This record gives sequence, C-alpha cells and structure tokens, in this order.
Amino acid sequence: MSAVQKKILIADDDSSIRLVLSQAFTRLGYQVRATGNATTLLKWVSDGDGDLVVTDVVMPDENVFDVLPRIRKERPKLPIIVMSAQNNLVTAVNAAEMGAFDYVPKPFDLDDMTSAAKRALSRPADAEAAKAQARAVRDDRLPLIGRSAPMQDVYRTIARLVGADLTVLITGESGTGKELVARALHDMGRRRDGKFVVINLAATPRERVEAELFGKEDGDYGKLVEADGGTLFLDEIGDMPLDAQTRLLRVIDGSEPALNPKTNRRPNVRIIAATNRDLRGLIQQGLFREDLFFRLNVAPLRLPPLRDRTEDIPDLARAFLLRANREGLPAKTIDAGALDRLKLHRWPGNVRELENLIRRVCALYGEDLITARIVERELVEHTPAVEGQQGPETLSQLVERKLAAYFADEPDGLPPPGLYDRVLEEVERPLIQLTLSATRGNQLRAAEILGLNRNTLRKKIQDLGVEMSRGRR
Repeated sequence: MSAVQKKILIADDDSSIRLVLSQAFTRLGYQVRATGNATTLLKWVSDGDGDLVVTDVVMPDENVFDVLPRIRKERPKLPIIVMSAQNNLVTAVNAAEMGAFDYVPKPFDLDDMTSAAKRALSRPADAEAAKAQARAVRDDRLPLIGRSAPMQDVYRTIARLVGADLTVLITGESGTGKELVARALHDMGRRRDGKFVVINLAATPRERVEAELFGKEDGDYGKLVEADGGTLFLDEIGDMPLDAQTRLLRVIDGSEPALNPKTNRRPNVRIIAATNRDLRGLIQQGLFREDLFFRLNVAPLRLPPLRDRTEDIPDLARAFLLRANREGLPAKTIDAGALDRLKLHRWPGNVRELENLIRRVCALYGEDLITARIVERELVEHTPAVEGQQGPETLSQLVERKLAAYFADEPDGLPPPGLYDRVLEEVERPLIQLTLSATRGNQLRAAEILGLNRNTLRKKIQDLGVEMSRGRR
C-alpha cells in the first residue's frame, strides 16, 4: 500500500494543531481526516476507516485513555500515537499500557511526529520488535524508564508529590536512580524555574560539609542559599556528620535564622534527601538524629532494586543502546537471548550497572548484534561483589549463573537434549560426596542429613559413582 492510499485519523480539540498535522501529513502523501472530539474518532474507527490514529489525551467529550481500550478491541492492529501537553511520566506509562504505538509530548517537533507516523505505518514484519524500538526512542527521552508494577507505584507517588511542596526522603540501593527521581520532582513541580542544587554528602569531606551547605563568613553563601526558590537535594544523607545534622535541623525548624544575604530573608527551599543506608539502624547506633529523620521523612519514596523489576530490563537496555549511540558509540541491537540472560543477573549495581554494561559492550565489541554469549562473558568478568548492599551470593544465585552458561555457550542458545538429568547429576554427586565426607562415610547419618531413605542413598552412590570416604559404612 503506497503512502497516498494510507489514511491518518487526527483527533485534537485544538484546531491549530489539527491544521498543522493535516498539512504535514498531506504533504507526505497521506490522506487525512481530522476531528475535535473522541466520539467522531470512535465512529471512524468502528467504520474501519484509517490506517493510523494520532490523538490528544484530553478531549472535550472523553479522555482518550478511556477510549483506547475500545479502539484496541475494535481494531487491535490499528497503530495509535498519543500526544499530550501533560508530558509527565504517568501519561507516558499509561500510553504504553494502553497499547499505544508511541507517545509524543507537546509541544512536539513536527519531524518527530512525522517520523513516528512513518514507523507506525511501515508495518514491518516483526511488529513487536518495531514497537519495542519505538518504545526505546520514547524511553530515551524520559528521566525514568520502566513499565513494571514497582515502577508504576513510583510514578504514582511522583505524580502525587509534584504538585506539593513536601520534604521527600528517597530510599533505595545504590544505582536505582534516586537523583533522577529528585530531579523529576523538581522539573515537573512548581519550583521548576528555580535551581536544582545537589550536595553529595558521601563525597564531601566531613569537615567541609557545614561550610558547603550553610556557607562561610568570607561571602561563600553555600548550597542552602544557592537553592533559594528551588530544590536542595541532599544526596547520601546518611553520611552527614552529626554536627551538620543538628544545624540542618535548626534551620528546618526555624530556630537558626539562615538568611539569604541577597534578600535578607530565610531561603525558600524544598528539601529532597536520599540515602542507600538504613537510617533507622543508624538512629539506633546513635549516628543519625531521630528528630531529623522525622523532619525529612514527611513523604517517603522507595525505589525498587532492578532485580525486583526484571521485566523492565529489555526497555532499559534498548534505551541505553540508543543513548550510547547518540553519545558517539557504535549503533547496536540486542537479541532475545541476551535480554533473557540479562534478566537472570542479580544486578548488585542496579540500573547504573546495566547502563555501564551496555556502554562497555558498545565500545569493546565489533559485532552489531549483542548476543547472550557476549553478555555472559561481560557478566562473568565484570561483576564484583558490592560491599554493604547484599550478602554473599546465595546457592540459588550461583546455580542460576551456572545454568545461564549452559545456554550462552551454545551457538543457537539451546543446549542439547537431556539437560535436566545432567544438571541433577552435577548437583547430586558433590552434595552426596560432601555429606559422606562430613559423616566420615556413615551412610545412615548421611541419609538422615539428606532426608533420603538409606537404600535410596546407596543406589545413588552406586549410580553416580560417588567415591566413599574412609570410615564406617
């Protein structure tokens, strides 16, 4: 079907936007029908009209998010591009959840819109791959990426907090994106025109924290005054020295008049704090003030570790590939086997670790396609234990990593038949061998420890060729 035979349905209550889009699509050779309400759009779709829908979210008669399920039911293969002036994370996620091909925030670049329309109408053979690529293009423009249930909870919390001016305490492991969330709260909130000022308390020498935060007598006003009218982000608040904690508490409750010398008024600052440490544990150790904790923890927001939202890994990986290419690294794609292997990893460094891996692969490998073999090699060679974040690797994690190698070592990602029995044999033999060694060959005691019948144990010893330790049998 040629471009001139394809028809685009436009729905927007703004007549100027309808006109601009109609003219742009017409110049490209498409037929166009435009309406200012959702009811007409639904009628056209029901009549089988149109090859693509480009629609605004807020319409005079209905919200398009209430209409999309009906369109999907009526015409499941009809691509839909959603555009909205409500360009926040929640809108983008809702569009993806409702099955939209792409989401374009207003005000949009006309080239971006026409490019999205061309992709939607190209109807590639692999529609899911095209949709994933379109999603990656959209995600690369967003501060946070992910459609999983844990991330939807985060988006809902952010949406509730952007219109308020509450103090927020963001918790989560290192690498989960705490500063990105803080910046999103600032950029989408009422203080967006003010400064977003960051002080990393873990990276600041302890003896300089107070001067950096509250200023010095020589005219250096400090971060608190610098953030006047905006947001002060206290990163790694758990590392703040007790003296600085005490002074911060006095400033927050107003007992210390920290004036802005430029205005001679108290700085008007929204405070957002973040930590990867257990503040309640630090309180019990006397390392963090309980009263300051309650002052900061007005609106708590916890970020999930990547291992709790592995379904977001494909979207994250594709977005990071685009980002790496935009920054000058070679363009690459990633296959399904590699994505499956990434999902099996525990990600002690979370999203930051994943992005670093993608950048490293783009820089060091000449292949255009990232495979499971490449991912396995990188994970084995560049995954040190992260101190203070997790305990030693569990047996389940060790087994999971070993099993992944069975698949990654095969050219087509599929091991030969009989994998189940081979894995059981590899696990059973050392387990029985170690237990017999611990009991000095006492099979009755070994059977009790293993939870096996003694005759069953004897048969396994014989079948598996287990070497017997010296001692009672």
